[in-house]
Amino acid sequence: MLASALLCYAGFMALCLAMEKHFNDLLKCKSTLAQRRCLRVLGTGLLIVSPWPAIASQGWALGLVQWCAVLMASAGLMVWLMPYRPRLAIGLAAACVVAGPVAAMLARLG
Repeated sequence: MLASALLCYAGFMALCLAMEKHFNDLLKCKSTLAQRRCLRVLGTGLLIVSPWPAIASQGWALGLVQWCAVLMASAGLMVWLMPYRPRLAIGLAAACVVAGPVAAMLARLG
């Protein structure tokens, strides 16, 4: 479930940064069309992959319920962090991109 949470948060942040306004506000530079497209594809991909660790560990019924809860919690955390601690929100997303696949592999081994 931790892997799903990390992947969901990273996916939501990538989709957030895919918007020109948020990219400019958070990173203090202009985004190119290629960067926005890449972030859109990355965010969508991470959100598509995020239910699989939960489903693999808990089965379809309980895994989907846990994934929905994690999806809402990660979106809520990002929405709460954006106005108050935007740098922390971006740093947390960067850590999630690295830690998400690692957590999924560790859960698969265990």
